[in-house]
Amino acid sequence: MSLRATTAAAALATLMAGTAPGPAPAEMLLPEKDELTFGFIKLTDMAPLAVAYERGYFEDEGLFVTLEAQANWKVLLDGVIDGQLDGAHMLAGQPLAATIGFGTEAHIVTPFSMDLNGNGITVSNEIWAQMKEHIPHDAEGRPVHPISAAALKPVVERYRAEGKPFNMGMVFPVSTHNYELRYWLAAGGLEPGYYSPEDITGQIGADVLLSVTPPPQMPATMEAGTIHGYCVGEPWNQQAVFKGIGVPVITDYEIWKNNPEKVFGITAEFAEQYPNTALAVTKALIRAAIWLDENDNANRQEAVELLSRPEYVGADAEVIANSMTGTFEYEPGDTRDVPDFNVFFRYYATYPYYSDAVWYLTQMRRWGQIAEARPDGWYDEVARKVYRPDIYLEAARLLVEEGLAREEDFPWETDGYRAPQSEFIDGVTFDGRRPNAYLEQFPIGLKGAQRVVGSGVDG
Repeated sequence: MSLRATTAAAALATLMAGTAPGPAPAEMLLPEKDELTFGFIKLTDMAPLAVAYERGYFEDEGLFVTLEAQANWKVLLDGVIDGQLDGAHMLAGQPLAATIGFGTEAHIVTPFSMDLNGNGITVSNEIWAQMKEHIPHDAEGRPVHPISAAALKPVVERYRAEGKPFNMGMVFPVSTHNYELRYWLAAGGLEPGYYSPEDITGQIGADVLLSVTPPPQMPATMEAGTIHGYCVGEPWNQQAVFKGIGVPVITDYEIWKNNPEKVFGITAEFAEQYPNTALAVTKALIRAAIWLDENDNANRQEAVELLSRPEYVGADAEVIANSMTGTFEYEPGDTRDVPDFNVFFRYYATYPYYSDAVWYLTQMRRWGQIAEARPDGWYDEVARKVYRPDIYLEAARLLVEEGLAREEDFPWETDGYRAPQSEFIDGVTFDGRRPNAYLEQFPIGLKGAQRVVGSGVDG
């Protein structure tokens, strides 16, 4: 029996038993399309989708949703573009890159930002042993955090002197993980390499060679010696600790405090053709995010048990809990409190800020994925094409009117730009309204009219 038929049968049985069903929302949207399939990758930050499904938030909106794990980020994106998927848990860079034509070209939009933070950079035990001699330790003998990539630099230089490449993994060319790993490396004086229209490996002039590895395969790939470390979302950093094969050296919270991570992506055509459906989906996801963070993360253990199921993340609950419940284990026994490692709703986490989009675009420009200089206005224009706070705030307003959310939990008066942010590992300030001035601050990376030509930077 289909989910729709099952639900209808249950409602009929309730009526026949003489018991009225529960109260309906104040104003029920009528979705233009009510049977939907959403894709995701097996990471803990897909949690809003799983929670919206399991707690019945999608059904409350008249939506009958199927969730399907995808093999990798490219398969997921292609599924949304060709209509096999109605929407998906996406890397924040994917809708932006697709819309500007880097890689697969398509107009993808996001009405919902899924979370803040949630990633880490892990190195193998062998590399960690070599890094430790360059890291200060506290009175208890524990490494002082945050750990700079400057501690990795002499290790990389030793590899180069021996004629050996130094390889690290990230999950996709336009992933937060790629940009966070590059940011960390460059802040420590290491060249992470450039892209050009002719060479899309991203390894032009690189000290550290970055390549794509799907998230669940990261620990095994490092254990096999193919890569010496990686940047990935949870639970795949904690998995390295549990397996005894590696050490997470830094979280993305320490690289950029409360950085935006994944988004929920749909095609612009879907948003236009099914506006009520887009609103209904956004409402359900906002409710899920509220549940994940409410009462000081009181529901996190329940979320951990849910995510550990094979149809979602499929890792041991103990591994997922290690970061999902407010702590993070760097080495066996070195567990520290990181209450904001996973943020799903507080700090306006779910609002799709234009400035978040601009940051991703600056990193695409910094490393040559955007080959030519662009004026500040171009960044704003692209951000407004892709990020849809109008849909988000309309959904939020409906939830407030229905008594399912609080007025004060949404940034009603924002112009879509956060105040300038300076809590980065290198202390550089990011102002989304001035992307070119932001890029000028970095000693490593493209700026101004610079271009990547052949094997180097021109200009």
